[in-house]
Amino acid sequence: MFLKTRSFYFLELSSFLLLTSCNEYQKVLKNEDIKAKYDLAERYYDDGDFKRANRLFEQIAPRYVGKPQGERVMFFFADTYYQTQQYYLAGYQFERFIKSYPNSDKMQEAIFREAKSYYKLSPRYSLDQTDTDKALIKLQNFINRYPDSEFFAEANEMAQELTLKKQKKEYEIAKQFDKLGEFNFPILVSSIKAFNNFVTDNPGSLYREDAFFYRLKSEMTLANNSTFTKQEERYEEALKYYQALMKAYPDTKHKKEADKYYATIQKELKLSEQEATK
Repeated sequence: MFLKTRSFYFLELSSFLLLTSCNEYQKVLKNEDIKAKYDLAERYYDDGDFKRANRLFEQIAPRYVGKPQGERVMFFFADTYYQTQQYYLAGYQFERFIKSYPNSDKMQEAIFREAKSYYKLSPRYSLDQTDTDKALIKLQNFINRYPDSEFFAEANEMAQELTLKKQKKEYEIAKQFDKLGEFNFPILVSSIKAFNNFVTDNPGSLYREDAFFYRLKSEMTLANNSTFTKQEERYEEALKYYQALMKAYPDTKHKKEADKYYATIQKELKLSEQEATK
């Protein structure tokens, strides 16, 4: 009985404190006392109640522009958006803070969180990568500016992840050209060009070995389905791609299929040579 009474008491106390807090918040939110809003907003921020803190900072931020507390208010305001996962607004507000207070002690953290906000907005690889591009630019800026930062390793990991995502998108587009080219052979020209660009632009990519192979595959499909006058030239090009694959990746996982292509290339070029000597 005593335990039940005690539990009931604490429940009542918690409810009372919550109601009191709500009443205080609503009262301060509606009045015009800027100092009261500032004090309560900072208290909520320190307590981790970022949603309420955000509403209060939103109201007072314009009133603190140019004042000594303005820097502190603007940083907290941006960070409440970040902490509540409103990353578009967080990125925008951190950018404003960075421009407004270039000498702030919070500059490093603001630049990092601005970059991370765009990182959080980066969609899956198949969608538009505008936010990914923004995040990479801002992350690279942070990495270059603060090589000794406590956030450096995390920033570097995020940049690598986004770079890989962009590479995957580029690789998958090229691979889609290859797939479509099996039914519409002229598209294979775009496939080969796309894989060439990928190989050149991404020397350390995880997808580079596959790009080497699919470039060879596209060229072989194109050569096999070309007119007689173009076949020799295209088989010779395929031979170059085979040699490039084997030089870069002598133990490639595609070796079995690549060697089959090589056997066909040798056979077709030998036939072309025989035709030329008749």
